[in-house]
Amino acid sequence: MYKGLRVAVVIPAFNAGERLRGVIETLPAFVDLAIVVDDGSVADPVLPESAGIPRLELIHHPMNMGVGAAILTGYRKAREEGAGVAVVMAADGQMDPFDLEHLLAPIVCGDADYVKGDRLSHPDCARHMPRVRFFGNCCLTCMTRVVTGQWGLMDSQCGYTAVRLDLLDSLPLDWLYPRYGFPNDMLAAMAGVGARVADVTVAPVYGGEKSGIRPAVALLVYPMILARGLLVRMVARMRRGRNGVAVGEAASSFEADLGTGLQG
Repeated sequence: MYKGLRVAVVIPAFNAGERLRGVIETLPAFVDLAIVVDDGSVADPVLPESAGIPRLELIHHPMNMGVGAAILTGYRKAREEGAGVAVVMAADGQMDPFDLEHLLAPIVCGDADYVKGDRLSHPDCARHMPRVRFFGNCCLTCMTRVVTGQWGLMDSQCGYTAVRLDLLDSLPLDWLYPRYGFPNDMLAAMAGVGARVADVTVAPVYGGEKSGIRPAVALLVYPMILARGLLVRMVARMRRGRNGVAVGEAASSFEADLGTGLQG
């Protein structure tokens, strides 16, 4: 538990191998629950014999459904287990566990509903992030700003995120793109419901891994994803109006519950 907040870490995994075990073994002690979602891997994921966290859950997708679909499966399970916030960490070890606490801080302080990592602002980014990824990320970030209207947004492609789980009721989850474009759709949905999004600088970690996104595919797929992001934003806005509950009101309730937990 982190400052009265029950924390779940969702780890989407696809053919992660030994790297997954290292991710789980380095999770901070305040994590209450780790949820590994095996997204149709060829072999069973490699888990540690014992983890330094209270609970470890493994969920299998019978076939590969995409990283976004795996994240949503993890979100739903985290909420079923009573977690207040879910942090997404990749199974490849490219997210520094030291930064996890930094992602939680704006939510605990009541300053944000959705917090995402920002590698581009880190002083070591130019040295560690491959140039092609850096250029592509900057381009996609600029286009995502247009789609979402979040002009201060940085590093739209960073999947290291934390979300208030009660916010899921306000989002059109069935509309979100289930694969690599998931972060862009998530940001569009957040903009549609008026959620408070915050960037937190995180360390860029690369160990020579090859990206699962081929440049030719990205050139074809991402423009489509960004275009449909406008639709996702509109659907989220309509759902917010239909439900008649502003995200700000839900945030006030969340902060009141958190305050009760701290007092207890």
